[in-house]
Amino acid sequence: MSNAQKALVMAAGIFLAIALITLAVVLFISAQDSTKAAQSNFSNIQTELSQTAFTVYDNTLVSGSQVVNALRKFSDQDQFGIQIVTGKNPAGQWYGKVINTGVPMDSITYGSVVGPGTGRLDHTMDEANVNYVNPSGKFKAQLVKDKSNVIRGIVFRQQ
Repeated sequence: MSNAQKALVMAAGIFLAIALITLAVVLFISAQDSTKAAQSNFSNIQTELSQTAFTVYDNTLVSGSQVVNALRKFSDQDQFGIQIVTGKNPAGQWYGKVINTGVPMDSITYGSVVGPGTGRLDHTMDEANVNYVNPSGKFKAQLVKDKSNVIRGIVFRQQ
């Protein structure tokens, strides 16, 4: 083989190596974009799933026993509160955390956690207490969301 042929074979090998490296880089970049899109979709699905437990209470009419069950289920969650407004206690009682609902909904502090709630579960079952929840009573449920659209609480109003 002459030197010219060896040079051509070597140049073809270098060209082929560069082409393969370029192809690998292009595939890696496109895979990276697909991975980012998949992560974004997964994040959206995860947010939806985390809030599905609360969608049952979004502007629905529930019984008093369902209110007490929701209180048992959600009152120990961090940064979450439940307010129960009964006929005997029109001001309502907060359980878990107190959520700021006393400002307009478009306010930046609406839905923020103010402090710990003072309500106790056993008061909802004591008929002599003003916070008693009648198991057969009807309550209108409303979700409380903060400015970031995160569900921070549920307000139950007796009808």
